[in-house]
Amino acid sequence: MTTSEHQTPELSPEHLERLKENMDKVEELSKRLVDAMSGKKGHNPALDGPNQELYAKAASAYWAEAMQNPARLMEQQIEFWGQSVMNFAEAQQALVGSEAEEAASGPRDKRFSNPLWDTNPYFKFIRQQYQTNADAIAQAVASVEDLDVQDKQRLAFFSQQIIDMMSPTNFLATNPDALEKAVETEGQSLIQGLENLVADLEANDGEMVVKLADDSAFEVGGNIATTPGDVVYRNRLMELIQYKPATETVHETPLVLFPPWINKFYILDLKAQNSLIKWVTDQGYTLFVVSWVNADESHADIGMEDYIQDGFLTAIKEVKAICKVKQVNAVGYCIAGTTLSLTLSLLKQRGDKSIKSATFFTALTDFGDQGEFTPFLQNDFVDGIEDQISEDGVLKAWIIGRTMSFLRSKDLIYGPAIRSYMMGETPPAFDLLFWNGDGANLPGRMAVQYLRGLCQRNDFVTDGFELLGHKLHVRDVDVPLMAITCETDHIAAWKACYRGVQQMGSRSKTFIVSESGHIAGIVNPPSKKKYGHYTNTDLKADQETWLKEATYHEGSWWPRWEAWLKKRSGKQVPARATGDSAHPALAPAPGTYVRVKASI
Repeated sequence: MTTSEHQTPELSPEHLERLKENMDKVEELSKRLVDAMSGKKGHNPALDGPNQELYAKAASAYWAEAMQNPARLMEQQIEFWGQSVMNFAEAQQALVGSEAEEAASGPRDKRFSNPLWDTNPYFKFIRQQYQTNADAIAQAVASVEDLDVQDKQRLAFFSQQIIDMMSPTNFLATNPDALEKAVETEGQSLIQGLENLVADLEANDGEMVVKLADDSAFEVGGNIATTPGDVVYRNRLMELIQYKPATETVHETPLVLFPPWINKFYILDLKAQNSLIKWVTDQGYTLFVVSWVNADESHADIGMEDYIQDGFLTAIKEVKAICKVKQVNAVGYCIAGTTLSLTLSLLKQRGDKSIKSATFFTALTDFGDQGEFTPFLQNDFVDGIEDQISEDGVLKAWIIGRTMSFLRSKDLIYGPAIRSYMMGETPPAFDLLFWNGDGANLPGRMAVQYLRGLCQRNDFVTDGFELLGHKLHVRDVDVPLMAITCETDHIAAWKACYRGVQQMGSRSKTFIVSESGHIAGIVNPPSKKKYGHYTNTDLKADQETWLKEATYHEGSWWPRWEAWLKKRSGKQVPARATGDSAHPALAPAPGTYVRVKASI
């Protein structure tokens, strides 16, 4: 077989025979596919999208507008018809050998990077018509007026999901990359792709969960999460890891870091070059990190109060005992930062000064603006989650992961699915994507409390969040604090984080906006010299003014945070060995809880 770049390959009889043989293998794989799908357990349909009421309201509003202003509807339809006819005419011209001009269309969609989308009349027509259809749907959604802001935001989100799902790149017959590879490999790419699909379905009890990384390339505690340390305490909810010192002396006040329990903590210790955990010990701190349990049905009744009592307060108590100090500095990342703020409110009301300072990584406390999560935080979706939790006892990791992935569906669902299932490629050996796929279940009671009380009712900044016999409020957070947020974070938007910090009662507040997103903006080692950050001491300004008047600094925020932390970490003392006689080493870092995989 011979090929020239972007031309149809010449097929020999032998090649066609091998292609046919590979296609025959599809039958056997299809049987495995059916078996895998038949094992699917099923889940609450409310988790798959909004109820019909949203679409009914949107349709009603759209047609009401059409009746009152039919000229507007006709204008949209005529524009759509006209563009469709032009697409067909251009395809006809190309077929008879004439060149049609390509209209300027702004930045090119990377999904259509194959030159055949421009040079082949068939693919060019499909691309143009898809883009015309997508524009028409988006225009129709934008024209709907008689919907409240949340419903319109949801309608826009879910209609965009339909647009993305119907991209011609998602179908073999209209994906030139996949077709070219199928011919070049004599159909082997399709066989391997079907193998990948069946393997993913079999591994996830029939649920479609696209594998993002090559699992065989990584071992937790082997080639990732390798900073030396020991588990020095364990209970039903967490393991407390103390990392071994990297300097002869350390600051007297220890640092305890609480990562989110939606994910695994080793995002902060992927490899030595970008490990925040290693970097902190290199700066001369005694560092403790909590590794949360991966919840199962036995944890169904664990609530936010348990995370505070058996997690945060217990960890702080054990750290103080090991280090023989009265105070610690604390860090909370994402949901753990939210819970750290709840803990600080509780300690304030109890008169407990165990926390000397607090650092928040991308932590929301004011949920008044739900941002990109708005589609998933309305009652129909949360009701579905609550019903599913009543069956499973936990909010399962795959549901959380799928929800997060749909916020970036092109990159985290369709792109990986095309490469794995259509192109037959092995997922990349990428540590960040391996971590992203290593999710954790949430205890059912805790998940409902968080979604209802914090995300929906926003109790922490309004009437108070009732927990452990107290009404916890953001204004009670009064210790010196630093909040690090990320400019393009789609999970904890920096503007929402800023609004929460503004309401905290502390008289010493530092706020930083790092370039990049929820992960890359935090895991941003100084050695990379990659992302800069913004600072501004005026926290009374609105978000736009704060950023406009902020000072930009090249490089990572890590050294700036460390300089701030150093002032609150006391004198130098001899480096501490891990644990003590009452806290013997239970396991080497990264511990045992982090190795437990979430089941479907």
